[in-house]
Amino acid sequence: MNNYQEPLNLKEQVSVVTGAASGIGLATAERLADFGSYVLMLDINESLGRTGAANINEKGGKASFIKCDVTSSEDCKRVISKINSEFGRIDVLFNNAGVIRRRNVVKLEEEDWDHVINVSLKGVYLLSKYVIPVMAKGGGGSIINTGSGWGIKGGDNAVSYCAAKAGVVNLTRAMAIDHGEQNIRVNCVCPGDTETALLKDEAKQLNLDENSFLTSSAKGRPLERLGTPEDIANAVLFLAGGLSTWITGAILPVDGGGLA
Repeated sequence: MNNYQEPLNLKEQVSVVTGAASGIGLATAERLADFGSYVLMLDINESLGRTGAANINEKGGKASFIKCDVTSSEDCKRVISKINSEFGRIDVLFNNAGVIRRRNVVKLEEEDWDHVINVSLKGVYLLSKYVIPVMAKGGGGSIINTGSGWGIKGGDNAVSYCAAKAGVVNLTRAMAIDHGEQNIRVNCVCPGDTETALLKDEAKQLNLDENSFLTSSAKGRPLERLGTPEDIANAVLFLAGGLSTWITGAILPVDGGGLA
């Protein structure tokens, strides 16, 4: 019988995860560590980030936290330089940091537009800018970006988020074209509504009852439930590891069939 466990073995590999203090980022850091990778967890929330890294280490994984603002070129350059100095390689980059503001174009304030674009789209550009030379020098690697179902189709009262995530989707394709010759694969996971603090905060922004909002978010898709951070983490693991070696430029919905 073929052993399909081995291609998912990330032992000796170094992974960088942004937005890693909670939600999808934390679940993915845990999953990558489960399969042997050393995980560098990047976030602006130092307290939650350090707690998450400590929990991974207590369970036998290997992780450390580095505070990083993905909207700052100086911060991103400093952090990647530090990682390169310590490890000499980066095999996996999960560009996951993101924020949402639930407003239409008339009601959205300019500073909120800038914030969403800077975190969710510019952050992907900046981390990739500094990681790719390190990754290429090491012989290649895998970059996975977090898009959204609303990066493929529109959504209500979320213009900046839809714009940012659509940007991430096509940025993924462009990066895949540019860096394939360096053996760097670039793919995008597009989660549907996932049970995270981010989703719950949307209910507050829309002045809706949280339980009703979560229930309604699960309806209308074939697998009639919300996603879990672990659902998304499993897709990232697949794109990071040896079962996806001829996949690049792919946009993978992980949404319980919401876009079907």
